[in-house]
Amino acid sequence: MARMPAIKRIMKQNKLAPLRPVFLLFVILTALFVSTKTLLTRWNVDQDVLIVGNMVLIIVTLVSYLLLYRGLQSVNPHAFVRAMYLSFIVKFFIIVLAAALYILIAKSKVNKPGLIICLFLYLVYTFIEVSVLTKLMKQKKNA
Repeated sequence: MARMPAIKRIMKQNKLAPLRPVFLLFVILTALFVSTKTLLTRWNVDQDVLIVGNMVLIIVTLVSYLLLYRGLQSVNPHAFVRAMYLSFIVKFFIIVLAAALYILIAKSKVNKPGLIICLFLYLVYTFIEVSVLTKLMKQKKNA
């Protein structure tokens, strides 16, 4: 029987490995936001709002994914449902808290275009997370 190379074995054991698309999206978006400051300013979009929003979204996505991954590994099917609800509640409250904190700090200088773009990014991150979890569920079902 052929031995699996060490890197592949580590990546197979690493529970964050399926999230490569999320990490790639984060790096690309951060580079895009940093490199297009003048264009964003012209469109009245605050670069800092986008960068911080992107950081909050990746952290929330990671926490959500880890909760769901743990629920998915359980033999109890109810554990995944509980993890799904917990994940949603944690995600919701962290994002609402971050938005409320920004609105309270910025007061009348709230950058609405930046918040709308962050809302769109939330949908993109959620779509990728659901896609990854769907693949993992199919792999578990076939295993």
